[in-house]
Amino acid sequence: MHYSNMTVRSAAASIRSYNLYGESAGLPDMVHCETISARSKLHNWELAPHRHARLHQLLFIASGGGHALLDAERYRLSPGRFVNAPAGCVHAFSFEAATEGVVLTIATEVLDETLRGGEGLRPLMARPAVLSAPRGFGALMRLVLEEHDARRFARAHLLRAICAQLAGLAARAIESQLGGPSTGGGASLLRRFESLLELHFREHWSVSRYAAELEIAPGHLGRICRAGAGLATSGVIEARIIREARRLLAFTGLGVGQIAFELGFEDPAYFTRVFVRANGVSPRAFRARLGEASQ
Repeated sequence: MHYSNMTVRSAAASIRSYNLYGESAGLPDMVHCETISARSKLHNWELAPHRHARLHQLLFIASGGGHALLDAERYRLSPGRFVNAPAGCVHAFSFEAATEGVVLTIATEVLDETLRGGEGLRPLMARPAVLSAPRGFGALMRLVLEEHDARRFARAHLLRAICAQLAGLAARAIESQLGGPSTGGGASLLRRFESLLELHFREHWSVSRYAAELEIAPGHLGRICRAGAGLATSGVIEARIIREARRLLAFTGLGVGQIAFELGFEDPAYFTRVFVRANGVSPRAFRARLGEASQ
């Protein structure tokens, strides 16, 4: 599997972050599509933990199976299921030999054109998931593979259209099987808040500072977060920090103290208390359980 090893900022660099084909600018094409076996069999059907900074992946399992690891959560793969791996999600796969299916890799810029504000798809597609594929999903995945390989006239137009359909079906499946945020006029503000959060969650900005940057009242931001994410603003901020903590515990050898400092905590003991409150176990116990699950 030809990857370029794109480094992740600061101590998180030990989580491998890749773009396909050694292209630092992203995909050489608007999308890439191939069979699961095309690359997996070259690596004994095991793909180590990694993430893509600017690429979103959808996988469809036609036959065979195995396991997927998405942001430290382990999922069983079986025929008729699909995987949603958003950009930035740490993922790994262990496939049964001869597993067949389709892998679709979409540049985030392409998805940005498809996931219009106010429609409610963007926050759903940002959720890592392994779910039962909706009707027609597998056929569309095979169609995008055919169009990608054939390179016929109107290829780019058709690929955009099929990817839009797949995004809609994936978001609908996530909403129906996992539940999802309501749509509304606050979607654009929520997206702007989430973008700010990605830049500053390690700095532990206050709710008031995020609201000031967005030029809205803290109470208004709170209503946006509850409607779109089901959490108070402080809960969304903490969830982002905890998600990164789980990634670092699962996919790096950093000590708990190092992870605490990487995430902006001055006191590792306080970081541990926050982690326990969110997960019900200590960081060390969480890492130990992951080790046991992988055996």
